[in-house]
Amino acid sequence: MGNARWPRIAGFRVVASWPEDGYSRPPEPVSLRARLAGVAGVALILGGIVAMGVTFLSQQHAPQPSAAARGAIGPAGQGPSLQRSLPVSMEIPAIGVTSRLLHVGLNPDGSMQVPSLVTSAADAAWYEYSVTPGQIGTSVIEGHVDSYQGPAVFFRLGALSPGDIIDVTLADGVTAIFRVTGVREYLKTDFPANAIYDAANYAALRLITCGGVFDYATGHYLSSTVVFASLISSQPAGSV
Repeated sequence: MGNARWPRIAGFRVVASWPEDGYSRPPEPVSLRARLAGVAGVALILGGIVAMGVTFLSQQHAPQPSAAARGAIGPAGQGPSLQRSLPVSMEIPAIGVTSRLLHVGLNPDGSMQVPSLVTSAADAAWYEYSVTPGQIGTSVIEGHVDSYQGPAVFFRLGALSPGDIIDVTLADGVTAIFRVTGVREYLKTDFPANAIYDAANYAALRLITCGGVFDYATGHYLSSTVVFASLISSQPAGSV
């Protein structure tokens, strides 16, 4: 496809600011594995939250994945797949998420773009250099866990469990239906980038946000929450 580039709070409610100009520059593209290594070097997409201040007006804790939800990274077989079509929205009924899907890519300096914390904390974003949801390969959708106003789009991501459903509506009208296979939390210092970003031989979906303990000394979350899901079916355009 030519699009397989991978350049890319919990506790008291935290007012945080994501770097609006993206994260540090990944290595120059040489191979897929080299690009994946670059992802680890930039704290794995959602790792660069810098605290601007803390409000004690609310004590809202983002759910963290349970040991029982760890599940599997992927399915046993290849499963179904869909043709390429850009994603426009998503729903996750189990945690009450309904969101349009922004498309993010790279900044001019090669760093990965992120949604604006000010204007787009309620929106998830598809990384446009991953495959579109439903294609064979790994599609990545990211989202904020918190914002200046409180919980953001992926605040309850850690509450998902294997078997939960994720619906992604595509530009051609088809709804790609994914089943969660596992929900895991990884320390950012020990993030398995290859397992998460490597091209899969099935239609894989990864949802990513920050998680774990918020380190007030550094102004960063220490972990990332990752949802692993795979395509199980689809609904054609116009179906009810």
